[in-house]
Amino acid sequence: MTDITLSVQPTSSPDIIKLEANKALVKGSYEYKNIDEAKNSPLAKELFYLPFVKTVYISSNFIALKRFPIIEWKDVQEEVAQQVLFYLQSGREIVSTEGEQKKVISIYAETTPNPSVMKFVANKRLVPTIIEYKHIKETDEAPMAKALFTQFPFIEEVFFDDNYISVTKKDNKEWEWAMVTPNIREFIKNYLSEGHMLISSSEIKRHQQATQERLLSMVTTDEVSKQIVAIIDEFVKPAVASDGGNIQFISYNPETHYVEVILQGACSGCPSSTLTLKKGIEVILKDKLQNPYISVNALNG
Repeated sequence: MTDITLSVQPTSSPDIIKLEANKALVKGSYEYKNIDEAKNSPLAKELFYLPFVKTVYISSNFIALKRFPIIEWKDVQEEVAQQVLFYLQSGREIVSTEGEQKKVISIYAETTPNPSVMKFVANKRLVPTIIEYKHIKETDEAPMAKALFTQFPFIEEVFFDDNYISVTKKDNKEWEWAMVTPNIREFIKNYLSEGHMLISSSEIKRHQQATQERLLSMVTTDEVSKQIVAIIDEFVKPAVASDGGNIQFISYNPETHYVEVILQGACSGCPSSTLTLKKGIEVILKDKLQNPYISVNALNG
């Protein structure tokens, strides 16, 4: 790193200075609050020998230092920057990743009420919001969904939610779940273990905004609609999610007692499961609302 340079950058806090490099220093971010925590960072350990250094942050292309109030940065920052620069130019290790243990990714497969859908559950959170892809053309910002569509041509839909992925396959006897599930499970496990991107941050943000807009559009002063939403959230959604799907309230007509909902994931596209779920929602709503005239129309998302 002989060609590396450092510049001292002020921050919003008078206790912290930022030493910004002209190239990447590390992958990830690290924070050390004392010399004992700095066992894997020779640079941070060396900096803690300076009596005024309270905290060391190392991230991407910069090193930030927080001071004890026994000095002012303006009195020592140039000397500190020079010391750090000499260290970086020597080529010595900044942060050692030796001995760091990666979390082992595990994936298990669950059947769903929809025989065309299999749910693959991870031991970590995958996405912060529900995202569904029904065609490879939609996956430009979703590398994992694109990889699944490409690797397994029998896949028809890919549905992400929290810590699981629901996969819908085409109705073809050549691709029975017993034959293809182990390969899909292994593929998902390897993909996650290798740290590949699932869905771009811009795509996730777009879906979060769309969900927020949809929720705002559902806001109503109608008391019955509010009760229906609360009942679905408490008594229906958890069971639907455990089966690899999702349900969303659309509308309620007080004159006809007609409730409309939309089904996603494993709940969508299967006539028998749709009918069963529709009847189940009707029974729950009739009981909780004490209204025998409630009728539910369940649309496939």
